[in-house]
Amino acid sequence: MENILMSGCLAFFITFFAIPIIIQVAKDKKLFDEPDQRKVHKIVIPNLGGLGIFAGFMIATLLCVPSVNNDQLQYFIAAATVIFFLGLKDDILILSVTKKFLGQILAAIILIKLGGIQLSNLQGFLGIYQITDLAGNVLSLFAIIVITNSFNLIDGVDGLAGSLGILSTLCFGVYFFMNGDLTLAVMAFSLVFSLAGFLIYNFPPAKIFMGDTGSLLIGLVNSILFIKFINNSDAAAYQLNLYAVPAIAFSILSIPLFDTLRVFGSRVLNRRSPFSPDRNHIHHILLDLGLSQKQTTLICLSANIIFIGMAVILDNIGTTPLIGLLSLMAGLFTGSIYYLRSKRKIELFETISEKKINTSHKIFSLTPDAVEMD
Repeated sequence: MENILMSGCLAFFITFFAIPIIIQVAKDKKLFDEPDQRKVHKIVIPNLGGLGIFAGFMIATLLCVPSVNNDQLQYFIAAATVIFFLGLKDDILILSVTKKFLGQILAAIILIKLGGIQLSNLQGFLGIYQITDLAGNVLSLFAIIVITNSFNLIDGVDGLAGSLGILSTLCFGVYFFMNGDLTLAVMAFSLVFSLAGFLIYNFPPAKIFMGDTGSLLIGLVNSILFIKFINNSDAAAYQLNLYAVPAIAFSILSIPLFDTLRVFGSRVLNRRSPFSPDRNHIHHILLDLGLSQKQTTLICLSANIIFIGMAVILDNIGTTPLIGLLSLMAGLFTGSIYYLRSKRKIELFETISEKKINTSHKIFSLTPDAVEMD
């Protein structure tokens, strides 16, 4: 318990006190996130908050992880460092999609081949349990890349990626703590409290953004916890056993994960790169409904909590039915806000058309008088 408390306090205060310094340096060096047609903010805002998150997470993890039974930690740190520099370069100089993708693959290979972050059991999903090393490597690579990018892509509204990151990492952290896996628990709580220190400056109206440096780190850490959560659920040392483990893991990351898979699928079907930018994310749709950034963040966070609660309550129905139910609910949630957005656009169009007609009538009604006066 002492390790958890110490890691949390260290991570929070390091990030909390680092962020104002980072904001000042970013302003002095003019390192800003420039507004454009896709982005919500209308003024330049520093986007190097990930530096503070990384510092709090890394220092707290290295100091507080127990010195025994943590052979994999060095590879976790190595992969996180690769992601850190990848994100930092993209935040400052802009990195091509290809280079960013290759860097993520490198981090994933470090985790899979050296860190042992490899899916070995699907726990009954589609009737599949143990899988081969090759299948495990492919699925693990896919999971790491998708989860890492999911937090990067959902980071479009003040406080959203940080809030969802706290929720997912806290769920995993509590699970590993209750099962006595202190290495993963300390990692999780270090990230949770780093994000808490950052959110003080990022919740609407934001003074700083986390940038790719922060969002990619959240995704990478959660991908590690996600795979470990599924693999270790039936370990003899784990006392808190769950039945539909992959479904619960999916529910913990439901909003960023489902949104990313939906957007990637939509782009591929439209013969575009899955990494090409657009305004099709769930937060864009909610903003188009006229909601504020704070309301958008709270709705997404609440939906994610509901999915987690549903998965835990319905754990005994089995992995495949539960994932199917969660996917259906996520689809209905997205479909309903799509419908509301379309309805709002029609109403706005009709309002604008009405105003134009009324304006035209006024102009025409003035014309005879103007002629008489002449």
